[in-house]
Amino acid sequence: MASGEALRLADLTTTTLAELVADDRPVVALVPVGSTEPHGPHLPLATDVLISEAACVRAAARLDARGVVALIAPAVAYGVTEYAAGFAGAVSVPAPVLTAYLGAIADGLRAQGLAHVCLVNNHLEPAHDAAVRAAAAGRAGVSVACPLTRRWARTLSAEFKSGACHAGQYETAIVLAAAPGLVDEAARAGLPEVPVSLSERIGAGVTSFAAMGLDRAYAGAPAAATAAHGDDQLGLLADMIATEVLEGLPRA
Repeated sequence: MASGEALRLADLTTTTLAELVADDRPVVALVPVGSTEPHGPHLPLATDVLISEAACVRAAARLDARGVVALIAPAVAYGVTEYAAGFAGAVSVPAPVLTAYLGAIADGLRAQGLAHVCLVNNHLEPAHDAAVRAAAAGRAGVSVACPLTRRWARTLSAEFKSGACHAGQYETAIVLAAAPGLVDEAARAGLPEVPVSLSERIGAGVTSFAAMGLDRAYAGAPAAATAAHGDDQLGLLADMIATEVLEGLPRA
């Protein structure tokens, strides 16, 4: 396999994995985490997972350049998705179930001899984020890469920082860059901007998209999205992942 090529754990044979782990370079797993939930009339239900996976692919190249083999593990495509309740496609799992599942995945990957496991989360519902972080808490060699933290949020777009970014310009741009065939362009072109900050509404105690006034399950400005902007944002997410992994690896 060529240096810098993204390696997907599920595509490897048992022999190949054993050889990678036995090699001198540290081997880590990147676990894309997201949700199955509505993202407006123009983006797929898998948007959060797509973002995590695309960012992992780019992060793997960055890690390879630093002497680290990054394996992209099978994604976890379900999460805590209560805010989208009432819209078609909102499939939620209880937070304790998600925490236990992710923890078991991390334990299983570490038991294979991997030096580190990074849970890469781009579904930003607070209870979901807390459940993901709980899976890493107290586990050596397990980290979380998520742009909800101030450290990484401040590196992203103005729309992301405003909180009006559910299926808006930020997420739509990333899907345009990563999987353009999954964007319904006919639907996107006519969508008006919805300047509702989810972070502000959540902070005020509002607990659903419907109560926030997101009657089409999106906020922000999807019509303004471009693939070039999405490419830029993916690069920043990849930097986030690579940094969290490198900081989490054992010191030589």
